[in-house]
Amino acid sequence: MPSQKLLSQLARKHGTPMIVVDHDEVRRNYATFKKYLPRVQAYYAVKAFSDPVIVQTLFEAGASFDVASMPEFRIVYEYVKDMPPKQRQEWIWDKIIYAHPIKAEATLRELDPYKPLVTYDNHEEIRKIKKHAPHAGLALRLKVPNTGAMVELSSKFGAAPGEAVDLILEADKAGLVVEGLSFHVGSQTTNFDNFVQAINLAANIFQEAKDRGYTKMNLLDIGGGFPAPYDATVRPFRELARKINAELDRLFPKDVQILSEPGRFMVATAGTAVSTIIGKAVRDGKLCYYIDDGVYHTFSGILFDHCQYHMKSFKKGPKQICTVFGPTCDALDVVSMSEELPGNLELGDLLYSVNIGAYSSASSTPFNGFPPAKIVHINR
Repeated sequence: MPSQKLLSQLARKHGTPMIVVDHDEVRRNYATFKKYLPRVQAYYAVKAFSDPVIVQTLFEAGASFDVASMPEFRIVYEYVKDMPPKQRQEWIWDKIIYAHPIKAEATLRELDPYKPLVTYDNHEEIRKIKKHAPHAGLALRLKVPNTGAMVELSSKFGAAPGEAVDLILEADKAGLVVEGLSFHVGSQTTNFDNFVQAINLAANIFQEAKDRGYTKMNLLDIGGGFPAPYDATVRPFRELARKINAELDRLFPKDVQILSEPGRFMVATAGTAVSTIIGKAVRDGKLCYYIDDGVYHTFSGILFDHCQYHMKSFKKGPKQICTVFGPTCDALDVVSMSEELPGNLELGDLLYSVNIGAYSSASSTPFNGFPPAKIVHINR
């Protein structure tokens, strides 16, 4: 993370609330992913932090992109729009996956000229794609175990294994091409067996499809869920990579392309939030600090992702258990009910929180008239 001295300097220059994004850390995370999963092409999940400058850094590093809305698609498209048409189309086909299984008809019509790879998981989506985006390639998303994930996704998306091949054959009958399978084991998955089970399930579906006469699949998208190291309970990424590599090498020939959709893993550790204490009170004998950021802004992951971001102080002093509130008048706006901070902090002092780059700025709102945090990029 940036030094306290640099964070203080940036806060004085730009004001708070502020999120400092360290692009050297983004590049390190991408390099780590490629080092330990050399066979897997990383399609950065743009929704994790959709700032165009982050997309540019990953574009330059060689990443591909997972988009789940047309605004996200357009952010990525900015970097390829000036390519010659043939080169641009080849890049889009190889470097972008539209990984939202449920798409509006208008979205499909807008996507169709780009001939993208899209996911689906039900009969109605086949009908929609056939009518509105017949030039798209398809990847069937499977329902897989999400046990132990911080955010569970399998109840909302994914075809049941028992209907998977029927959905593949139905799409084929409609004149569409199913290029392969995809799955998502849940966000921030610390149960590594989820990946093992999902890869094995996908291999079984590949074999069943082949046995029933469908032989066109040549890719597997193993989704996201790669955990960020928020604390010491998260086992090292290299340990997860060993499990994934072993199953991929055992079950899938080298000519099967392996995709992934890391979002949190790429940007979580690259973001540091800096806020200012704007209020101080003692309530029921407990010290309370009020800061100019909160759960409607950078700390939204407390609500949406079940994350707990710890606050740190630039100032030293005897610590005590404090409550940290956000700036809005909503009682829901609580950053922490139990945070160890010096009791001698004053109005205007700064606090910071590390590892807050994923799904923070992405979920900010202007609720109660308070603006989202400024984004400050360093090491560009």
